[in-house]
Amino acid sequence: MPVRTTACLAAAALLAHAPLALANGGSCSARSGDAVTPVIELYTSEGCSSCPPADRWLSRLKADTPVVALAFHVNYWDRLGWPDRFASSEFTRRQAEQQAVNGARVSYTPQVVVQGRDRPDWPGIVLPMALSATPMVDVAISGDGRSFDATVQARPGAPSRLAAFWAVTENGHRSAVTAGENAGEKLQHDHVVRELHRVPPWTSPSIRLSFSPTAAPHAAHPRALSLVVIDAATGRPLQALRLPC
Repeated sequence: MPVRTTACLAAAALLAHAPLALANGGSCSARSGDAVTPVIELYTSEGCSSCPPADRWLSRLKADTPVVALAFHVNYWDRLGWPDRFASSEFTRRQAEQQAVNGARVSYTPQVVVQGRDRPDWPGIVLPMALSATPMVDVAISGDGRSFDATVQARPGAPSRLAAFWAVTENGHRSAVTAGENAGEKLQHDHVVRELHRVPPWTSPSIRLSFSPTAAPHAAHPRALSLVVIDAATGRPLQALRLPC
């Protein structure tokens, strides 16, 4: 499945620590609550020998955990002889862009970023985790697995410019690596980002967004749709939700 990135105003918004409802017709919906859902980004590669422990750490987050987990596979390790089939130059660019605001001195793998901040101490972070901060936006979303609609409403004190991104992730991937630093290893990956769609900044207090994933769900690799609303000035998450539908 190719990774596709778009910058259209018809793509995602984000939700918080919210209940998920699965309707009889195969539809799903959620509404943000009164807590901020943590966003954990892992920058990783199948060609990096120090990455498998971080992959396993992220896999501890299960489908019903109120955390948005995003494994971005970067492509700068591919030159060592093993092309990571999940890697994208877009994810490499994203890591470099986020370095300017997350506190990291360089781009590296494995890198864990929690709520927009570099966390080299990730092995000591106990999962699942929760944030007690009051959300700055309220979000509601509904969809049928093929298309989704979301509304974002800013709360008092929210940044004047918001933006968002929508990520499609898959679980249960396995790779038998035959070259590079992990030659001979069998790797398992969860929360793998397969599509990333950016929503340009907006200034209105409320907005309605819609989005349709490129590919249909795959039975062997359970899919989730993560919507994240960010501060357009800093890129840091304000609210998030993972929809397993």
